Amino acid sequence: MFENFDFTNFWNDDVKNMDLIGEPPSDELIAEIEKELGYKLPASYIWLMKQHNGGLVNKTEFLVTVSNDWKIIGIIDFIKINDICDESEYRKNEWGYPDIGVAICDTPSAGHEMIFLDYRECGRQGEPKVVHIDQELDYEITLLADNFEDFVRGLVDFVDLEELEE
Repeated sequence: MFENFDFTNFWNDDVKNMDLIGEPPSDELIAEIEKELGYKLPASYIWLMKQHNGGLVNKTEFLVTVSNDWKIIGIIDFIKINDICDESEYRKNEWGYPDIGVAICDTPSAGHEMIFLDYRECGRQGEPKVVHIDQELDYEITLLADNFEDFVRGLVDFVDLEELEE
């Protein structure tokens, strides 16, 4: 997993952000979380959470093309695996997000956009895609990556759209 991927400077481990990071999850905890969620979590997601259970990232942007235009999707952090059950339920019940999977990343929009593992095509035991859901655009869903590892590999540092479009 994550072969030839350099995690140097991937995480933002500033001391003031340490409460966003949990202890590495045990196999027992992961099994409990999967049971509560009703979804099998991707092996690459579990691997990453065992290395670094949540937290802020330095690579905060994902670039995607939508209708032949570039769109930048920003993220702030990965939600601790210990918190994804509550966070996913909260986003669905309180914010009206569609019941398609598991919330895994916060965005700079303070809850008006989220990154989800999307199980609609693969079923609850399959390999989910990663999508961006925009509450402000009537819960518009944008595909980011076919799997979690590709999503992580696609995260980049700041992108200047004007330079990109030249």
